[in-house]
Amino acid sequence: MKTSQYTNTPIHIPAPLRSYTGGQSIINVNGGSVEEALNDLVHQFPALKQHLFNEEGTLRTFVNIYLNDDDIRYLRQTSTELSEDDELTIVPSIAGGCPAVSFG
Repeated sequence: MKTSQYTNTPIHIPAPLRSYTGGQSIINVNGGSVEEALNDLVHQFPALKQHLFNEEGTLRTFVNIYLNDDDIRYLRQTSTELSEDDELTIVPSIAGGCPAVSFG
């Protein structure tokens, strides 16, 4: 059952962002929603803000946030409420691939 009260929620930090969290892979944050939890995260580690949010204050398009196993884009996005046993995971998008190969 979702509640609007504050919860102590772990956020899993991907390796590329750990240099901004003092090497920590899991940070406990407080908030009743994903937005509040992310705000607490950047309050604790201000250098993360530019990597997670754009100039307008919204999540960057290449930053994916999962609530347990669900992408928040398919829930209520950052308005998604948190429960006591929830966990968040930051998953940066990976771009790239290999060039086209001609077999001929």
